[in-house]
Amino acid sequence: MRIGIPRQARETQAIVAATPSTVATLRKRGHTVLVEKGAGERASYPDVAYRDAGATLVDPGGLTEVDLLAAVDPPTPAEVAALPPGITIASLLAPARSPDLLRALADQGVTALAMDAVPRISRAQSLDVLSSMANLSGYRAVIEAAHDYGGMLAGQVTAAGTTPPATVFVVGAGVAGLAAIGAAQSLGAQVRAFDVRPEVAEQVESMGATFVRLDVDTSSGRSDGYAGELTEDAERATSELYAQEAITADIVITTALIPGRPAPRLIDAGTVAAMRPGSVVVDLAAANGGNVEGTRADERVVTDSGVVLLGWTDLAGRMPAQASQLYGTNMVNLVGLLSGEPEDDSAGGPPLVLDLDDQVLRAMTVAHDGEVLWPPPQVSVSAAPTPAAAVTPEVDPAHGHTEARPPDPRRRRAVLLALAVLAALGAAFAPDELRMHLTVFALAVIAGYYVISHVTHALHTPLMSVTNAISGIICVGAILQVGSESTWVTALALIGITVASINIFGGFTVTHRMLGMFRRAES
Repeated sequence: MRIGIPRQARETQAIVAATPSTVATLRKRGHTVLVEKGAGERASYPDVAYRDAGATLVDPGGLTEVDLLAAVDPPTPAEVAALPPGITIASLLAPARSPDLLRALADQGVTALAMDAVPRISRAQSLDVLSSMANLSGYRAVIEAAHDYGGMLAGQVTAAGTTPPATVFVVGAGVAGLAAIGAAQSLGAQVRAFDVRPEVAEQVESMGATFVRLDVDTSSGRSDGYAGELTEDAERATSELYAQEAITADIVITTALIPGRPAPRLIDAGTVAAMRPGSVVVDLAAANGGNVEGTRADERVVTDSGVVLLGWTDLAGRMPAQASQLYGTNMVNLVGLLSGEPEDDSAGGPPLVLDLDDQVLRAMTVAHDGEVLWPPPQVSVSAAPTPAAAVTPEVDPAHGHTEARPPDPRRRRAVLLALAVLAALGAAFAPDELRMHLTVFALAVIAGYYVISHVTHALHTPLMSVTNAISGIICVGAILQVGSESTWVTALALIGITVASINIFGGFTVTHRMLGMFRRAES
C-alpha cells in the first residue's frame, strides 16, 4: 500500500497524520510512505527525521499516486478537485455537519473515511481519534485555565499565611473530563465533578475527586455509553446544580456533548455573572455551540463581571508532538484494518482492501463508488452490564416448536436439601472435635461469601492482601500438621501447603506487576 502524508493547508493546524516512529512502523509492515516536505515542521518533526525512518519526501502535489491519503483536516474544495478518482482519503471530516463536502467527495469518485466517525466499540478503540484528542484536550484545558486563573491551584501553609486550594468543577466524566480531573488533582486543586450518567461516579471518586450527586434520576436510557437528553425534572435539577457549583468554583471546565447534536447549554449568563471575578471557564464544547452562554469559539472573552471564558478549539493541537504521535498511532491501526493479504512476495506489501462488511470500516466510510454512505447503519453497542444468560429453549416434539423453559426451582431446593441431610448425618456421627471444626468451617464459608461479594471493585487490591494473609495462616497450620501420625492428615497438609503457597506467590506476583505500572521507566 502506498500511503501519503500531506502538509496541512491550514497554517494553524500543527498536528500531522504521521510521525517518524509511526512511519517506521508502517515501513516494517511492508508499506510505502510518501511524506510531503514540511509536513511535520509545526509538530517539531523535521524532514530528515522522516527520511531516516524510511519515508520518501515529495514536493507539494506529489501525492496523487498514493492508495491512501492520511490527513488531519478535511480537504478544501480546491484539494477535493485535485484528488484523483479511486483514491482513499482518511481524515477528520465531521460528516454530520458537512453534507456538501461528502457530496463533493462522492462526485469526485473518492473513498472517504471519517476518523471522527469511529464507532464506540471495544474493537475500534485503537483507532478512536476523538478519544485520543479528548484526552489531550482535557489535560490542556487545566493548563490553560491555570494560566488565566493567576493563582496557585494547590493550597499552601507558609509563615506568611495559609493559601486555600483552588476549587475546580468539571462537568462531564468522559475521556476529556477524566483527563481534566486527573490534571487538576495532580496540581493540588480541590476537584468536584458531575455527570448525568451516575455509573461514572466510581471512576471520578477513584481519581480522588468528589462526585456531586443528585436525588433525581438523570440516566438517559442510552445503551451506548453516551449522555442523552434528560427529562424536564432532571434538566431543572441539573441546571440548579450547575449554577450552585459554578458560583462557588474558581475554575469550571465543561465537556458535555451529545453526538450528532449541538452542545447542550448548561450554564447561562446569569450564572456566569454571579461567579467570582477572576474565575475561569474553559468550554471544551465551544466548537459545537458551547456549554456556557457567552463562549465564542477560538476566543478569550472577559465578561463585565471579570469572568474569563475560554473557547479554544485547538487544545490538543497546542501539544502537537504528542497529538501527532497519538493520531499517527490511530492511523497505523486503521492501516492494519485496511491491509489485505499480498498476492505474492513481489506485490510490495499488503494492498488496500475496504471491507464494508466490517462494522468499523462501514461506520467510518462516508463516501464510496460515487455514493454518500452517511449516516451508517446502527452499530449495536452497550455500556450496560451484561444481562443474565438467556434460557436455552427446548423443542416440544409433540408440536414442533420451541419453548423457553425457566430452570425448575424445585431441583435446586432438592440438591440443597440433600446436601443439608448429608452434612447433618456427618455431624451426627462425627467426633465432638471434628463437629466443632465443621461448624466453624461452615460459618466461615457463609461469612466469607457475604463479605467478599459485597466488596467494591476499588478495594480488590487490598482484599488480595487479606487473602494472602489468610493463605499464610493456612500454610503455617498445614506445616504444623505434616508430622502427624495419620497418613491422611499428612497428605491433606501437603495439599494445603501447595494450594496456599500458589495463592501467596501468585498474589505477590500480581502485586509486583501492578506496582510496576506506576514506576517510571529507567532511562
